[in-house]
Amino acid sequence: MTRLSQLTSRNMLIAAHDLLVSVAALFAAFYIRFEGASTFWERVPLLLQLLPYFIAFSFVVFYFSNLLTTKWRFISLPDALNIVRVATVLTVALLVLDYIIVAPNVRGTFFFGKLTIILYWFLEIFGLSALRFAYRYFRYTRVRRHARSEDAAPALLIGRAADAEVVLRGIESGAVKRIWPIGILSPSTADRGQLIRGVPVLGGIDDVEDVAADFARRSRPIARALMMPTAFDPDCHPETFLMRARRLRLIVSRLPSLESGDAPRLAPVAVEDLLLRPSETIDYGRLEGLVRGKAVVVTGGGGSIGAEICQRVVAFGAARLLILENSEPALYAITEVLAADTEANVAVEGRIADIRDRDRVFALIGEFKPDLVFHAAALKHVPILERDWSEGVKTNIFGSINVADAAVASGADAMVMISTDKAIEPVSMLGLTKRFAEMYCQALDRQLAERSSGRPPMRLISVRFGNVLASNGSVVPKFKAQIEAGGPVTVTHPDMVRYFMTIREACDLVITAASHALAPQRPDVSVYVLNMGQPVRIVELAERMIRLSGLQPGYDVEIVFTGIRPGERLNEILFASEEPPVEIGVAGIMAATPNEPPMQTLKAWIAALDQAIARNDPVTIKSVLKDAVPEFGSSAA
Repeated sequence: MTRLSQLTSRNMLIAAHDLLVSVAALFAAFYIRFEGASTFWERVPLLLQLLPYFIAFSFVVFYFSNLLTTKWRFISLPDALNIVRVATVLTVALLVLDYIIVAPNVRGTFFFGKLTIILYWFLEIFGLSALRFAYRYFRYTRVRRHARSEDAAPALLIGRAADAEVVLRGIESGAVKRIWPIGILSPSTADRGQLIRGVPVLGGIDDVEDVAADFARRSRPIARALMMPTAFDPDCHPETFLMRARRLRLIVSRLPSLESGDAPRLAPVAVEDLLLRPSETIDYGRLEGLVRGKAVVVTGGGGSIGAEICQRVVAFGAARLLILENSEPALYAITEVLAADTEANVAVEGRIADIRDRDRVFALIGEFKPDLVFHAAALKHVPILERDWSEGVKTNIFGSINVADAAVASGADAMVMISTDKAIEPVSMLGLTKRFAEMYCQALDRQLAERSSGRPPMRLISVRFGNVLASNGSVVPKFKAQIEAGGPVTVTHPDMVRYFMTIREACDLVITAASHALAPQRPDVSVYVLNMGQPVRIVELAERMIRLSGLQPGYDVEIVFTGIRPGERLNEILFASEEPPVEIGVAGIMAATPNEPPMQTLKAWIAALDQAIARNDPVTIKSVLKDAVPEFGSSAA
């Protein structure tokens, strides 16, 4: 509620308008009711005596109903209902005044009368609404005229009528610029033949060629197509529409989800839009509650996952952020991106550091004293690690141990390690090294819980997810480059399937897992698995990307199968047989039942690995790793 002292001069002008309207409505009702009768002039003196009290009461009603602070430019149906409510309150007040105060105590008979009061109700609604809606219509026509003349491209809106109505409002308000909708193509037959804010629904999505040809014959060629969220439903076959639109030389854009409340904005269509499942719903209030005001460390902050975590941490209001990265260009890039966010009030510090350097990691994290540590630094490319597996041991195992131990020593509340679904019954060195790091974090988490007294113990958790669309080294940029080169697009096997997530979805769910681990009632889980829906066939993803480029798979661009590479398997799994899933009541996340050896055993393996690495003894290293993870597949040996 706006305080009275905060009312601006504009609000006071609105108050003056509304009070004048109310007084005019009251006198007009009297005049219409008693016109030509001497009783009208007889009633005026008493009416003038009552008028100051009525004006004061009206101002109070206007103020508490927020009528004075409603912006006329955006007046809508809820505001109209509010005007009806205000008029009804004032009318009831007149009725009470007439029946309870004036009639029995002043005149001995009714002063206003029922007919006068009813007339006043209608006149008050008209008076309060007329200028508001006239101004709204004036701004509406002005914005539409401006939008149409500002080099606006004739466009088709693709999607259901409910989405189109939001987009059209965005165009009318100026939030969406440089397009002028001349028609809508909707997948719903119920929308056909309807008008949405003056724009006709011309047919279904499959009618795009006929509609474009019809406008071309009338010398009104369509230049753009705007795909709304419902256009990406699998039943709408979005990749087929994209291929048709590109052949018609239409510029295709999209709108992000309209449920977030953000102003609609145009963006290019990306492969993430063609996921075969909806993105998980994220409780952003929960994430903000975890991060706001905290000191956060992100290792590998220049990578695709680490950089997105950094941006989410800044967006959720962290007080301080320390980015550890061993690539100078990557560190420079992420710090520049964060520095460009002028609205963020976060102290960001970027430091060159290799997580293999235990002393360096301990010094930086110890000096920073974080509340939260997100460990995203890793070597992750499967074929490379199959050749240089000892480097994977140094980074993914010993580097993770260094970060975990440094986080504990610094007094952090939690450390979150980014893991992979390949750590489940691993067949690759990536999965094997990540599984070993998971076991260390699990054992350390349990050890801290057993030793805790009083203060809640620090949490060390691991979060597994699958392939991240458009991340560094993923198939998406590889396929894109191959398509741009004219093909062929190389896929290892026609039956290869993988779980996919978008970068933002993965990072938001990582932070959500951390918030669950730090709940007051400490959950007895330390490995979280993100719900990635149904796996996607890699060849189908390749076909969709080819269509996204406006080309035909197998005709314009060939798909060639190259064979499974070392360390790969056809299907990834979400849970090992020794760690059944646990529902934790958080959308998008499940947990694995803890399954780790004792810390004493792990330390013996770590010491043996350390000595073998120093001696460059591959036989001992492989033997130790197989002892630690017996389910490790022989194909990675």
